[in-house]
Amino acid sequence: MTDVQNQPDSRGIKIQKTGVTKVHLPFLISDCGEVQQVVAQIRFTVALAENLRGTHMSRLAEILTDWTRQPIKIPDVEKILLEALEKLSTDFATITIDFKFFTEKFSPVSKKFSLSSVDCQFQGELKRGEHMKFTLGLAVPFTSLCPCSKEISDFGAHNQRSICRVKLTFKDNIDGVSIEKFIRLIETQGSAEIFPLLKREDEKFITEAAYKNPKFVEDILRDVVIALRRVENLSAFAVECENFESIHSHNAFAAHEEVLCDL
Repeated sequence: MTDVQNQPDSRGIKIQKTGVTKVHLPFLISDCGEVQQVVAQIRFTVALAENLRGTHMSRLAEILTDWTRQPIKIPDVEKILLEALEKLSTDFATITIDFKFFTEKFSPVSKKFSLSSVDCQFQGELKRGEHMKFTLGLAVPFTSLCPCSKEISDFGAHNQRSICRVKLTFKDNIDGVSIEKFIRLIETQGSAEIFPLLKREDEKFITEAAYKNPKFVEDILRDVVIALRRVENLSAFAVECENFESIHSHNAFAAHEEVLCDL
């Protein structure tokens, strides 16, 4: 059969990224030895030489399907990209894997067990002959309580659910990177944690804990930045904090980016 995709192209344009998007597959994500099954949405692309008409999309799908049969650790993202470089004869490949990651939670007083979901993203880029650039994305929810509201009110203070979105870029050593540890690090920077399951005694505890720990969105952002600066193997990070305001029709927002070292 004629291989139309391998036909020559004379327009002289090297395509930086071509491939497949919105691929949905079941993956086994391994984090510090614990494995959980997730449904992932994937974008997988490669560079295409200027003299080729098209890439082989089916080979990308084959690579991804093969990886559904074994647990995937963060360092395995580089192995996936190396397969793409070899099987598609290219010099650059990228992958983005989005999924829900679940952490175990125990309510603070009643100790009831529940599972909390966090939006997670693996993003890898690999040039032939170089180390992979890996970024971990997380969107971590928590509670915030307004310091101004507490200060000016005779009783009570308004609070709301908040979310912190981070993009964490690492140095070469990513073997010890833990999704769950970063979730724990970030969620403790709010006024209080959130839990999928609370009994009355737990609700009282969380309400009072947030009241004792009021924070503006700027306070939360700065505390997250300070916490991330202490992480040894980070090379850069970007942070966005957003409070879904309970007494306004708008949200409160703050963002910050830092490069800690050159890769």
